Amino acid sequence: MKCRFCQADVTLPFIDLVNAPPSNAFLTREQLGEPEAYFPLKVCVCEQCWLVQIDEFKKFDEIFSADYAYFSSFSTTWLRHCERYVDQMTSRLGLGAKSLVVEVASNDGYLLQYFVKAGVPCLGIEPTRGTAAAARAKGVETREVFWGRRAAEELVAERGHCDLMLGNNVLAHVPDINDFVEGFRVALAPGGTLTFEFPHLLNLIRLNQFDTIYHEHFSYLSLTATRSVLAAHDLVVYDVDELPTHGGSLRLYVRHEGNAALHVSPAVPAIEEREITAGMRDASGYRGVQRAADDIRAAVLGFLLEQRRTGRRVAAYGAAAKGNTLLNYCGLKGTGLIEFVVDASPHKRGLFLPGSHIPVLSEDDLRAARPDFVVILPWNLRAEITQQLAYIREWGGRFVTCIPELKVD
Repeated sequence: MKCRFCQADVTLPFIDLVNAPPSNAFLTREQLGEPEAYFPLKVCVCEQCWLVQIDEFKKFDEIFSADYAYFSSFSTTWLRHCERYVDQMTSRLGLGAKSLVVEVASNDGYLLQYFVKAGVPCLGIEPTRGTAAAARAKGVETREVFWGRRAAEELVAERGHCDLMLGNNVLAHVPDINDFVEGFRVALAPGGTLTFEFPHLLNLIRLNQFDTIYHEHFSYLSLTATRSVLAAHDLVVYDVDELPTHGGSLRLYVRHEGNAALHVSPAVPAIEEREITAGMRDASGYRGVQRAADDIRAAVLGFLLEQRRTGRRVAAYGAAAKGNTLLNYCGLKGTGLIEFVVDASPHKRGLFLPGSHIPVLSEDDLRAARPDFVVILPWNLRAEITQQLAYIREWGGRFVTCIPELKVD
């Protein structure tokens, strides 16, 4: 395997989750009787640039196809986060009616809708048809195209350079990371700012967040590795925020190398020093992830088998990609240990989870079934979900989370 950034040989193992179907490849009832494709889910570390990555076993354009089932607008916590971002960036950068904001991987317009409301011209880049259509319904102009240098050159020719560009939880999703980043260099105005948000690899390691590994995530990002990728395209990280989203994320503020007016904040070397202290520039920092995942799998299976033995019922909430990684690594297909999963998105209800084949139902079904336990699969939204489902306490129901360790409350 060659590193997708620096092309060095990648041999240092990080974690092997064996084989799994793509985490957002939900199934119809008719498809349950058909063969299901599984792909290796093995992650390794490049010891040259320290980019953590999987190989591209399933092609990028097959994963992010027209029927891609992930829509961003079904979490109120995430929407509040995006609205705050728009307020902050509009003020910080002085954005207005003559500015141009472009979001790559704009999904269903979850964020750009707030720029529309603020009267700031914006454009979404989103290759999946269903989410692009949902964005347009919100009044967000959207182009259905995969981002890279060519798409950037076409954008600049038609609309000019961008004052603000952003990519939330997308940098990990691209197999050709060099072409992807080069597109931002081409389209960003000389004095413009680019922001990237992504889950911080340091938290994945420290908090056992192995379930955030799936085929849609080709890379797992540290500040160290990301700065190297950006620098290769004459882009500089000049500031960084630590965010609570997705179990602990970074927001990088990026400028052109030649834009010396934006000085590098002390936060940048401070976070990089923490990564160095944690061993993320040598092999030692990447050991132990496999053992932690195996311990969690054993705890989850032990809990579920105990509930089966004692006649208690278990359901789950949130048909999230991270949940599918966990369920498939636990080998739950055909066991019935989790009866069903509830999801707020109507685009997932009536379908079945990939691999485990657990049915996706509505919240009304949860109320009717009155299970003894509800496993919260998107643990990063635990506070929102426990508040939303607080009524399960009325029949003695309890919540379960599995990351960073099994917890019942």
